[in-house]
Amino acid sequence: MLNSQVLNDLSIKIKSMAASSPLGDAEKNIYALLQGAFTKMELVSREEFDVQSEVLRNTREQLTLCEERLAELELVLKK
Repeated sequence: MLNSQVLNDLSIKIKSMAASSPLGDAEKNIYALLQGAFTKMELVSREEFDVQSEVLRNTREQLTLCEERLAELELVLKK
């Protein structure tokens, strides 16, 4: 979960930005601030997560096939 101190700091920064900038710029500033905070938390996008999940699934399939092949070769060598 998110650290409460991080959320408090984020809230303070958003309030100070809103008070010192025009409303039109506030949205851009808040977006940039949130992006920076999310980057520091090392979050990934859903798209990147899905891509890495697919890579992991393919790797697991290849590992399973390699393990099966190795077991077959070990049987042949023992005979």
